[in-house]
Formats: sequence, C-alpha cells, structure tokens
Amino acid sequence: MKNVTDYERVIYFGGLYAGGVKGLKSTVRKLSSNTKLIIVTVGLADVCDQENISNIRSAIRRQVPEYLLKKASFFHLRGGIDYQKLTFKHKTMMTLLYNKVKKLPEEKKTAEVKAMIETFNSKVDFVDFNALNHIKERYENI
Repeated sequence: MKNVTDYERVIYFGGLYAGGVKGLKSTVRKLSSNTKLIIVTVGLADVCDQENISNIRSAIRRQVPEYLLKKASFFHLRGGIDYQKLTFKHKTMMTLLYNKVKKLPEEKKTAEVKAMIETFNSKVDFVDFNALNHIKERYENI
C-alpha cells in the first residue's frame, strides 16, 4: 500500500467536531506540498448558510498549512446524529457543551450552535447522498 505522501490528490472526508474537522490536522502533516487536497466536511449545521461556511473555513485554516490551502477545494455536507448511540464519553462531552452554549446570549449563538441546541438529545438525519454527485462530477474525469 502506498503512503499518503505518494498521492497527487487526496479527498478527505471529516466530521465537524468542537470547532474543527476531526483528524484533518494530523492527516495534512503527512501530505507532500504538491498534493491537491479536497476537503469534504460533514456536520449538523445548514451548509447553505454563509455564516456556517465561514465558520467551517476558519476552522480549516487553523488546521491546514497555507501551502496546501492555496490548492485546496472544499465541499460541505450535512450529516446526522443519534444521541442514544453515542458512547458515554461523547454523551458527556455533548452534554457539557450543550449546557455551556445554551447559556450564551442569543447574538453570540452561531447557526451551528443553534442547530446543536435544537437537536440535542435526539436523533436527526440530514444526510443527502445526492450531494455527493457534485463532488463526483467535478473529479471523475481528472
């Protein structure tokens, strides 16, 4: 099997967790400076909302070196969550986060925070597999 540094293009799918894309920072450390990086994020917040996109891109900028960002492409998808299936550790973390953010003044609640508050302790599914077609169409003939 090839090392990830041997690939010209890497498509990275990552869940949005605690203000970042899970595992992205450690993955990009292994990429060569010539790698074409395609970052696909998956989260609860509405990806048609420009504020959400801006927040996600800010998180990505904190995780990815500038030399990779210059050539990177981005896609943002919605996912889902089922609190009943979370581990005890993750339920505890989500409860602590929920208790913290629900006390924020309304003007400080981002759309992502509002989505988390609205869906807390329930099962939601915003997955739309057709959203993958845009990514496929853009890269299938390259």
